[in-house]
Amino acid sequence: MSIKYLTGLAVTAALMSAQAQAKTEVEWWHAMGGALGKKVNEIAADFNASQSDYEIKPVYKGSYAETMTSAIAAFRAKEQPAIVQVFEVGTATMMGAEKAIYPVYQLMSDTKEPFNPDNYLAAVTGYYTTNDGQMLSMPFNSSTPVLYYNKDMFAKAGVKDAPKTWKEMEDVSRKLLASGAKCGFSTTWQSWTQIENFGARNNLPVATNNNGFAGLDTQFKFNESAFVKHIEQMGEWSKEGIFKYGGRQSDGMPLFYTQECAMTMGSSASLAGIKENMKDVDIGVAQLPYDSDVISKPQNTIIGGASLWVLRGHSNDKYKGVAKFFSYLSSPEVQADWHQFTGYLPITKQAYELTKKQGFYQQNPGTDTAVLQMTSVAPTENSKGIRFGNFLQTRDIINEELEAVWAGKASAKTALNNAVRRGDEQLRRFERTQK
Repeated sequence: MSIKYLTGLAVTAALMSAQAQAKTEVEWWHAMGGALGKKVNEIAADFNASQSDYEIKPVYKGSYAETMTSAIAAFRAKEQPAIVQVFEVGTATMMGAEKAIYPVYQLMSDTKEPFNPDNYLAAVTGYYTTNDGQMLSMPFNSSTPVLYYNKDMFAKAGVKDAPKTWKEMEDVSRKLLASGAKCGFSTTWQSWTQIENFGARNNLPVATNNNGFAGLDTQFKFNESAFVKHIEQMGEWSKEGIFKYGGRQSDGMPLFYTQECAMTMGSSASLAGIKENMKDVDIGVAQLPYDSDVISKPQNTIIGGASLWVLRGHSNDKYKGVAKFFSYLSSPEVQADWHQFTGYLPITKQAYELTKKQGFYQQNPGTDTAVLQMTSVAPTENSKGIRFGNFLQTRDIINEELEAVWAGKASAKTALNNAVRRGDEQLRRFERTQK
């Protein structure tokens, strides 16, 4: 091999290295592990390959709570990333850190990046906007709870359709038990499904101040009669075996996987895991039940998941890279692929239409249930979302108090009164930090 050829290779390598170094690096801290983490890396790599000016560097930082805590600590040490993924219950905390965040609407305007907030699903962006509709963070992985049901167990019980109301949940569950099922239904993330989304679905406020959107002097209201009646009923069903509690967060999902319970309520992003664990079982997806004694036509559910926040303290070049990346991330092709791969909601109308056009919903029945549930009606003040400081702690309180009901140790009224009182204490603690 000639020296001239080797020299040419060296020059080419040096040029490529210089070009790579010339790229402005943008660090993105996230909480997506496993297959989702690989997909995040793939999205970043595809963006990096699509242009020569910026390089997104995704960094996995552990759980949602760990990622948010790491970002706060890094900001104090002036070592913060440009982008951090924060779960929806951390929204109020991020908003409270005004000096630390660079609102997305402002970022897109400052960098002159084309941006139309009307392209995004209102039920998704409502969670992350100011009262006057300005988007503070970029929605990324947004999910909403749905009802999953075992069609094989339904057929055995002679039940054709999924229940739409809580009264139908009881009727169907009794038929399932009569046919040999060990339990009618379970739930995951009980605060999210049975308190927060029960309120949204039935157009009931969970708290004052437009569910926390309108101010910090918020007080919880989920100890009012409709909530008490619902939790009281679930407590009775727990005694009868109609409802079975399987634990916090997603710990209850194995009750559905093993076909002990014929129905469960969980994230729309759980569908892939359900299919993986129940390969030979016919699974149906339906909308979350509503209380027909409270409302005749249900409202939309509210979202879970996370959004991407931009942190202050970086160069204009980096922010231009962040804005370009957000445009790429919001493109119909990228969003449709993310939605179809994960089960998370498409964040734009265009991504939803593209997925429909590609025949995905036709080939995968039930995968559009969450989208229809979120978009079939306009969100109200009660179904726009929730915004509470220290809500991670309050969710733990709600879990603890509900567990006392399921165990027969407390009445629904006592448990919800306790949860509201203790939750209000968390709100006041957060309020003090903002003064």
